[in-house]
Formats: sequence, C-alpha cells, structure tokens
Amino acid sequence: MPNEDTTALEAAAFRRLLGHLSQRSDVQNIDLMILAGFCRNCLSNWYQEAAEAAGTPVSKDAAREIVYGMPFAEWKARHQAEATPEQLAAFAAAQREHP
Repeated sequence: MPNEDTTALEAAAFRRLLGHLSQRSDVQNIDLMILAGFCRNCLSNWYQEAAEAAGTPVSKDAAREIVYGMPFAEWKARHQAEATPEQLAAFAAAQREHP
C-alpha cells in the first residue's frame, strides 16, 4: 500500500505527464498506441476506474476532460487528424506484436 509521500509523488508525475501531453497535441493517440501501447483515452479510462474504486465515480466525459484539458469533442476538432494508412498498418503490426 503506497504511503502519502508515494501517492503525492505519483500524483505529481501524473500531472506532469498530462501537462507534457497537452504541450504535444501534435502527437496523435494512434502514435502513442503504436509506440507505447496506451493513449490519452487509456489514461482517462484508468482515471475513471481509479475514481470508481475510490468511491468517487467520474463520468467518461469528465475523465477525458481531465486528461485532455478540455472537452474531448473540442480537443478532437482542434487536434485529431485522420489516421494515415501508414499509421493504421503500424498500429495493426503493434497489436499483433503485443496483443
């Protein structure tokens, strides 16, 4: 069980990750999935699951807004590009390699 210091450090690292991702809106979720096996949506799902486990339910939209720093639909309209055939092929290969 993490102690208060560990929890505070993990929270600080999570906030820094969110800040970094907000500075890198050029990095598409599919790119993150290809390289790391997770994306902003995964982070928002994990946040939502953690909130549920802690007895403080958060909606999917609220969790995504926390991760994206704005409503998901707005972020998508501003930053999300259509996946290229190359990205889709790389994603499919990554899925086969790391199911």
